[in-house]
Amino acid sequence: MSLSLALVAAATVSGAFADLDSIDRQVAAFTGAGVGEIGGALTPVDRRLRLRPCLNGVELSWRTALQESVIVQCADANGWRLFVPVRRAAPVPAAPAANAVNRGDAVSIAVSGDGFTVSQPGEAMEAGPVGAWIRVRPVSGGSAGGEPMRARIERPGLVTLPLP
Repeated sequence: MSLSLALVAAATVSGAFADLDSIDRQVAAFTGAGVGEIGGALTPVDRRLRLRPCLNGVELSWRTALQESVIVQCADANGWRLFVPVRRAAPVPAAPAANAVNRGDAVSIAVSGDGFTVSQPGEAMEAGPVGAWIRVRPVSGGSAGGEPMRARIERPGLVTLPLP
């Protein structure tokens, strides 16, 4: 048996590696949640790791302000560092924005350019929230029949066509 294999075997028998269960417990205490729980470590530390024991203890800190992972760092000279991912809550889908304009609503179609704005009455052919692009058609003298166009909803009753 080679010398390096003998050293590895001796280290395994004597427990010369860092206690990974202890690291998991420290991460759980730091995050306030257990392994697999929301806010806790995503998974236990990989049991295949063979880390040197940390004589001066480990330091834990958040990797970023988003708290997506924990840094576990051995304070010894030539120590090691682990990044432990944290389980985040599933994002809550945003509620759809309420429609500011509904199909058939009378709207003012404003065309704006460099230093001017012209508007005319129109009708919404689609519904949408503020910021959405919808089809509208101009109306003149009570008759519908203008060419449909796409405009952006600015607020209820107002859509705009910005010129380049």
